[in-house]
Amino acid sequence: MTKERTKERTPLREAPEPLEANDVVTVTVGTIVWFALFVVQLPFYGWYSDHGHTWFIWACLAGGCLGLLGLLYVRARRDAIARAAAARAGREGDPLAG
Repeated sequence: MTKERTKERTPLREAPEPLEANDVVTVTVGTIVWFALFVVQLPFYGWYSDHGHTWFIWACLAGGCLGLLGLLYVRARRDAIARAAAARAGREGDPLAG
């Protein structure tokens, strides 16, 4: 004998607007940290090499280089958002726009 339960579904709510952060600063700081870790570890290259951990150093260099690519991306994204906002503001202020 099975009992069927009716579960009440909670009504779906709209997703909140995404929070805008200063992505350029965040990626810049992260990139600086990766390059700083790379530079700080360079004097210990011999020790890392003796223990088979040179990949630590190269991982930091890769993180810094990928951070530079990320910086290009977030700057382009920021500029595109600003252009879209300016175009939207221009259309709203145009009395001839439909």
